[in-house]
Amino acid sequence: MSDRIEPFEKRHRDGSLWARGQTLDGEPTGYWEWFRKDGTRLRSGHFDKGVQVGAWTTYDAAGNAYRVTTFEAGKRRASRRG
Repeated sequence: MSDRIEPFEKRHRDGSLWARGQTLDGEPTGYWEWFRKDGTRLRSGHFDKGVQVGAWTTYDAAGNAYRVTTFEAGKRRASRRG
């Protein structure tokens, strides 16, 4: 194990950014974002050792937050924003 945080990006087939975050020993860690092909944000949230934690936000096609899902100790709770 290197204990080194590495930046991570993945792209759609057309070359536009699909996901951006960081990894630690190959596992997602810290803040991550996913994007649609048009560049609007689709989802964002945090990982801890590869596990989703805290509030994760899902965005509508215009890029506005419309749902927040909270991950805590094996539980998941969703709420809509509107």
